[in-house]
Amino acid sequence: MNEKEVLLQACFSYVNKRIASYKGEIDTIKESIEANDKSNDMDDDSGNGKLFNDLEKNAQHLSEATKTLDTLKLINPKKKSEGVSLGSIVKTSKNTFFMAISIGAIDTEENNYFGISLLSPIGQLLKGKMVGDTITFNENTHEILEIK
Repeated sequence: MNEKEVLLQACFSYVNKRIASYKGEIDTIKESIEANDKSNDMDDDSGNGKLFNDLEKNAQHLSEATKTLDTLKLINPKKKSEGVSLGSIVKTSKNTFFMAISIGAIDTEENNYFGISLLSPIGQLLKGKMVGDTITFNENTHEILEIK
């Protein structure tokens, strides 16, 4: 596997674990709601109110994670571009970034990377930049040394 494929696989693994976790949580909450409904003959749904809120939150998180997965599917690990775009590996004078999703540090055998989204503040600054360009983020100046 090439460098981008390794990074992309790490991102897919991260998102798939999140999706599985949210689905598991949703299933557990649904079981709890059903158990409460069966054990409660009264018209008291106060216990279910919190469960419904948790269900809604997890459904929202699941939706966001699914959208993140869709973003990853747009990345072609064999594509090379001159400017920073989705799927680019951007080596700067300070860090090396993988322009995909915001997952923080990704450590491989070859290097340490930061997985960031193009929608993040630093992603917005890097988007479309070329080798030799500089950006300033959090009072740190990053010179773009290489784009893969």
